[in-house]
Amino acid sequence: MKNKLHIFKSVAQHASFTKAAEQLFISQPAVSKAIRNLEDDYKCAFFIRKRNSIELTTNGKAFLVYVNRILDIYAEIDQQFLYKEKTYPDEISFGASTTIANYILPKVIAKFKTQFPNTNIKIDSENSDEIEELILNQQIDFGITEGKNTNPKLHFTKFIKDEIVLVTNSKNSNHKKGIINLNELKNLPVVEREIGSGTKKIIQQFLQQNNIKKLNTVVTLNSTEAIKNYLYYANSYALLSINAVTEDLLHNKLKVIDIKNFSIERWFYFVSRTGYQNTTMTNFEKYIRNNHNF
Repeated sequence: MKNKLHIFKSVAQHASFTKAAEQLFISQPAVSKAIRNLEDDYKCAFFIRKRNSIELTTNGKAFLVYVNRILDIYAEIDQQFLYKEKTYPDEISFGASTTIANYILPKVIAKFKTQFPNTNIKIDSENSDEIEELILNQQIDFGITEGKNTNPKLHFTKFIKDEIVLVTNSKNSNHKKGIINLNELKNLPVVEREIGSGTKKIIQQFLQQNNIKKLNTVVTLNSTEAIKNYLYYANSYALLSINAVTEDLLHNKLKVIDIKNFSIERWFYFVSRTGYQNTTMTNFEKYIRNNHNF
């Protein structure tokens, strides 16, 4: 049951069976079967299947609340009985790019503190370039960033897969079908992140691959939160991590506009200096990997 609930949460988060399968490193048929079994068990539909997407039904949204509670309890049991032998120093200091620091880590760190209350956590939250520079200068030992570069002095290990989606105010009446083509993207009023942002780098790479030199940028802001707050009050658009807008989608503050035959996917990475080994870093990395999706 735990595994089925974990799959359900991932499908709900990504609004996609395919992306949930990639995230969980299992086959798409296995994901579909788990969801079908849950719907059979509880005799109701949790997802509306559309041609190019899925979304939670009213029952699905209610079920997700219970799933979150149950997975929290499972995580507490694991922490109490499986990881109790782990010991950590008085302080763990590391870096995380802003998307990860704001939307992936808070819940993980809160759970970690319940199990290891005597260990303080210090996170340097900067854009990806700055985190990598801190590691190279040995100001921090490791971090989690958006994407990776080719510097041989840095070692990258895949953490989780992410998707960057086009979002706008949920009340924006343009594009009522919820889909545009790539040429339309070039003319939309877009809000972007600052230079050095891992998200911005990935977006630029994908645009260049599709022969788009630049977007119609109307505002540049230095955080995803600032961009989201701007979008609440304007009919502009932004390309943001799905992890950053999950709650906004569930609460109908923002909506996704699909781009026909176009998707932007990337990995988040654990990063450290090449050759650097540390037991605390290894154990803490495993803890984050095991608990980020509960």
